[in-house]
Amino acid sequence: MTEPENNTDIPDAPEEKPSRTTPAIERAWVRWVEERDEAARDQLIVHYSPLVKFVAGRVAAGLPAGIDTGELNGTGVFGLMDAVDRFDPSRGFKFETFAVPRIKGAILDGLRALDWVPRSVRSRSRQIETAVAKLGNELKRAPTDEEICAELGIDIEELQKWLSTISVANVGPLDHVVGGGDGEQRQLPASPDQGPDAIVEDQELRQTMRSEIRSLPERERTVVALYYDEGMTLAEIGSVLGVTESRVSQIHSKAIIMLRARMSAAGV
Repeated sequence: MTEPENNTDIPDAPEEKPSRTTPAIERAWVRWVEERDEAARDQLIVHYSPLVKFVAGRVAAGLPAGIDTGELNGTGVFGLMDAVDRFDPSRGFKFETFAVPRIKGAILDGLRALDWVPRSVRSRSRQIETAVAKLGNELKRAPTDEEICAELGIDIEELQKWLSTISVANVGPLDHVVGGGDGEQRQLPASPDQGPDAIVEDQELRQTMRSEIRSLPERERTVVALYYDEGMTLAEIGSVLGVTESRVSQIHSKAIIMLRARMSAAGV
């Protein structure tokens, strides 16, 4: 199988569902941008509201069944409102392309505020990350599952259970997921108006992350590339690799933990 090439940019969201632009919506954009007409703003929010449901659905696909998707929609609306307020049609970009990362960011911020990841999940994630970092330093390579199990004093079946449980915490763009292993994900700049220093820091972090991705074992690297670069679901990746969705979830969790350990060792 040909290994997917790691792209230069790490996308923050899968390809967005298109919305039909009508003459009425184009006029509403003119009234809002030029006149700040609140009625036009409301019209735009209503028109593009299906984007919130779409993005919330994609995020919810990786969450436990107990999470209220209605809350995801509610927080996503704030991202949509922010996108409408900030969007400049004259720059030639599609509104959907501009809005989806902001909607998704608002939803993820809402999830973090809910503190929905159990402490036991975070504890197991930290234990595996500590073992991976220790073994990586000793072996000068990525440790195998068997070596991680020996370090933790558990068997392969238990490790796989841990990785499956940890997968529910790995929701969001790659830089957010890797940026915080204890549920305190690092918020990176979403737009140039957050300042040049923040943008430089963002670029350096992404460069380091791309370098560390290339050093992952082939299996983990492939899953990361298909999930984040190609926007495939875990089930779709399973079909490509010929394994179950559950197994892909475990490989994905291990890849994220390896990246966290490597980024921490790199001082990022």
